[in-house]
Amino acid sequence: MNNFKKIGLTALAGSLVTLGSAVAGEMSVSGGINTTLKFGKGGGNTSRGLGSDRDVTFSGGGELDNGTTFSMSTTLDDDYAISGSTTTITTPSLGSFQFGASTGSAAGYFDEEVPQVYEQASDGIETPANKMGDFMDNNHVMYTSPTLEMMGATMTLRAGYAPQAGDTSVNDGGQQTYSQTYGAGQELGLTIGYEGLTLGFYGAERELRKPVIADVDSTRDEFNGAWYAKYSMGPISIGYSETYLDAGVTRAIDTVDAVKTRRTAGGIYEDEQMSIAFNVNENMSISYTVADSTYDSQDDAKTAATTDDDITQEIDSLQVAYSMGGMSIKAYNMEVTNPAHDDNAADQSVTEIALGFAF
Repeated sequence: MNNFKKIGLTALAGSLVTLGSAVAGEMSVSGGINTTLKFGKGGGNTSRGLGSDRDVTFSGGGELDNGTTFSMSTTLDDDYAISGSTTTITTPSLGSFQFGASTGSAAGYFDEEVPQVYEQASDGIETPANKMGDFMDNNHVMYTSPTLEMMGATMTLRAGYAPQAGDTSVNDGGQQTYSQTYGAGQELGLTIGYEGLTLGFYGAERELRKPVIADVDSTRDEFNGAWYAKYSMGPISIGYSETYLDAGVTRAIDTVDAVKTRRTAGGIYEDEQMSIAFNVNENMSISYTVADSTYDSQDDAKTAATTDDDITQEIDSLQVAYSMGGMSIKAYNMEVTNPAHDDNAADQSVTEIALGFAF
């Protein structure tokens, strides 16, 4: 090897060391078991059921010489299959970058973001509010900015990009099957905190290359949006949230007395949720949530004037939670009117009681 090659390799090795070498990392294991009793009429099912959930999470990470940290988290579900796996790289001053499969996108910080002591309203029946930006849950990278402070307020920005926003996880060295329907997706969210007040604003868009279903002329991209406000004062928390889902689907008015399928039914969905939560003591808390979801077919035909095409699905949710160390007992009762935006459907009442242990 000549001297010029030796000099070049020595300089390269020195620059890599300067960039940062990893120190010894650490691994940890955590998990939980959960047993539920669910009954009442929900999703067309009137039976009683005992369910179980067992999750185990492996976490690890380390730090480079320049202060950059890296971490990973992998969760196994009941069948010991991977339900979520993330890798996060956090720089000292530029923020963090997250990659992975079934990771959940930035939307998870903004959808149904009102105070609740147990489950979101969508656990009783699916709500469009819970579908915000879920096409970004896989095959994407999410950036989180450092928390900025200004005049007593804190601000955090989250941005995500998916080269193909089809919510399909991709393993190492793999790629999604090409989609003739969905193209790239982008999302952007901002969280602002000031004393007991928290505000959030979120928007996501994905490209539609062709109609979602054969008889529909989809000529615009899909847009999802959300904003919320929460305020905490001592043991009381209150919150209000609005979401908007336009799947970019244009079609004739859907039958009023029929189930509406998100992203294939024409029109838009506008949701609002209001809730209040109260910590009775350090162990017990209760909450009450009202969630309204309005479907509007956006039919401009003359016949629309004589048709009531706006249908509101209503959910009233009462929840209670009690914890003692690693054990918790939680329950909710949800009353649903016009389930699945079908004004001909019978009202539903769903009750769930859960016993959980964390380790």
